[in-house]
Amino acid sequence: MKLYMHPISTTCRPVMQFIADNDIKVDMEVVDILKGQHYEPAYSTLNPNHLIPLLDDDGFRLTESAAILRYLADKIGSPAYPKDLRQRAKVNEAMDWFNSNFYRDWGYGLIYPQLFPHLKREDAKVQEAVVAWGKEKSKAWLQVLNDHWLGGGKKYLCGDQLTIADYFGAAITTAGELIHCDFSAYPNIKRWLDTFKAEPNYPKVYETFIGFCASTKGQPWQAV
Repeated sequence: MKLYMHPISTTCRPVMQFIADNDIKVDMEVVDILKGQHYEPAYSTLNPNHLIPLLDDDGFRLTESAAILRYLADKIGSPAYPKDLRQRAKVNEAMDWFNSNFYRDWGYGLIYPQLFPHLKREDAKVQEAVVAWGKEKSKAWLQVLNDHWLGGGKKYLCGDQLTIADYFGAAITTAGELIHCDFSAYPNIKRWLDTFKAEPNYPKVYETFIGFCASTKGQPWQAV
C-alpha cells in the first residue's frame, strides 16, 4: 500500500497516526502541497480532486481521509472501528459531524481564510465578515463538542475506547493551534486533546505541524 500525503495536512495526520499506531506496512509518498505538486499531472491523474491524502492499495484507490481510516481499520480488524452495529454507527456519526458541521466553519470559516492567501477574500470587509462569522459559528460548535460529544465524563468521543473518530476529530480540532486558539474555556476538549497527544506516535506524526504552528506565533490572529 502507498499513502500520498504531506505531514502538514490536517486530513493526512489522522491516517498517518493510525498507520503508525498499528504498524501497518504503508509506503509514504510526500506530495508537496506547498509547492503545488497536487496540481501537477503526475498526481492529478491519480486524484482529480487535487487533494490529499490518497491511499493506493494495489490499484484500489481511496481519496477521503475518513473513508481511508474506515478502510484501514476494517482491513486490520481494529477495535478502533467497532464491529457492533450501534457502536460503529456512533463512530460514523462523530466523524460525519466533524466533516459536515464543525470543520466547515472551523477550518474554512475561521482558520484557513486567515492562514492561506488563496482562501483570503480580496475585499477587506468581506474577509473581516467571513472570519467573524466563522469565529462565532466555531465557538458554538466547540461548545457542542465540549458539552455533548465529550461531556458526561467520557474519555473519548464515543466512550472510553479510542476510535478512528478521535484520530479524525483531534486532527481537525488541533488545526486551531495554527492560529493559536485557546481551549481553556472548553475543559473537556482540552482534556481530550491532552489525552490524545499522550499517544506515543503523536510527537513524530505531528512534528511538522507543531513546527508550522511555532512559525505562526505572535501574528494578529482572530482566534477563540
